[in-house]
Amino acid sequence: MLTIKHFRDLEVYKKAFMAAMKIYEISKGFPKDETYSLINQIRRSSRSVCSNLAESWRKRRYKAVFRNKITDAMQEASETQSWLEFSFACKYINKDLFNNLDSEYEEIIAMLNGMEKNSDKFCF
Repeated sequence: MLTIKHFRDLEVYKKAFMAAMKIYEISKGFPKDETYSLINQIRRSSRSVCSNLAESWRKRRYKAVFRNKITDAMQEASETQSWLEFSFACKYINKDLFNNLDSEYEEIIAMLNGMEKNSDKFCF
């Protein structure tokens, strides 16, 4: 059995980090007039999934705080999905890319939800 010693060992963190990096690369091609709206927002929310997960890991001693930070990570993942939908509607990304990234975030949200529901396995 794999022992998780660091938040970077969590599979959900790895998936969220890779998804955020994909969004970073993709958003480089968005129009410059979107810099202070869509680009900044989608990059911030996708990165916040990871940062909230990292914070939750350090708060495992306090179950309620751990769960709250996991919930925050799920909210940021949902916000990222919303920005992806705007990106698709504005024709900055195609349908396949939207569907792939949206599916990745659905999986991330499901994994985070599992962590929240099973917080006793993570908290001490």
